[in-house]
Amino acid sequence: MNFASDNTAGAHPAILAAMAAANEGSEPSYGEDRWSRRMNEALADWFGTAVAVFPVATGGAANALALAQIAPPWSAVFCLAGSHIDVDECGAPEFYSGGAKLVAAGPPGRLYTPADLAAGLARHPRGVVHHVQPGAVSITQATECGLVYAPDQVAAIAAAAHGADLRLHMDGARLANALAHLGCTPAEATWKAGVDVLSLGFTKNGAVAAEAVVFFDPALAEGFAYRRKRGGHLFSKSRFLAAQVLAMLEGDLWKSLAGRANAAAAALAAGLSAAGFAPAYPVQANEVFVRLPRSLAAALSKAGARFYPWDDSEPERPLYRFVCSFATTAEEVESLQIRLKSAHASL
Repeated sequence: MNFASDNTAGAHPAILAAMAAANEGSEPSYGEDRWSRRMNEALADWFGTAVAVFPVATGGAANALALAQIAPPWSAVFCLAGSHIDVDECGAPEFYSGGAKLVAAGPPGRLYTPADLAAGLARHPRGVVHHVQPGAVSITQATECGLVYAPDQVAAIAAAAHGADLRLHMDGARLANALAHLGCTPAEATWKAGVDVLSLGFTKNGAVAAEAVVFFDPALAEGFAYRRKRGGHLFSKSRFLAAQVLAMLEGDLWKSLAGRANAAAAALAAGLSAAGFAPAYPVQANEVFVRLPRSLAAALSKAGARFYPWDDSEPERPLYRFVCSFATTAEEVESLQIRLKSAHASL
């Protein structure tokens, strides 16, 4: 009953097999290998447009390096409070950009909107030397609270950003889960909706370490190869990252795994609701947030369930996060529901 994070799951066997296949023989290093070339072509096909792709090891690196490319040191990066870049990257976006300021709109637990951007721009007007200058906008798909932006919602933010001469970055650590929910193409959810640069992640969806910065306008990537190298994320044996991406794309494995995680989350949400604990947010991806009495949460933990305390603004009923992965089984979900009912009845 491990619902602590989708990072706690292992790698899918197809990913490990792809890495083992890439291990045979010698290949040119630093992205000149045949796997990397095939990955670039495969992602261009996946997105249906020319892309500039730069694999990195982590989602945090992808976000920080991507934002550093589009936001100068004296600028503001507009985002939602509670987003990964806001609270979970130890200042990496600020560090790699050389000092860009994150301007986070609250409260968290919702989607970022054009109105949030308008308010941020009003607080940080362009041309005033005493203020950071508008630099970029960043949204997360799916969000840290499991909400998914529809393509038209992304397009509205992109229009507002581009109207203010800003670039739009998308943190796509759980893009696969968002796409599985939306049922649209990767193109419709990203560049066709106005996204300029994407942090594309497959690690949470069953890879070992497969993240990449994807520029939908290759001209925007000018100099990025040096930025990645300087940031320590140019892999000598890049074929092992590329092999994972290729395995994810082959036969739409990414969709199968993300759909499995989403379905487990939906089943978990239904069970919690049936027990009288409706999720705090709509369950649209693979995360479920629910308020539980502390005593009930403690009883679940004692019974072996693993989940994450998220927010204790309501001391008697804190908000807890349950995350499902591609490896989450129906038996795990059912077991949690049984123990929840048992613990609730005994309190």
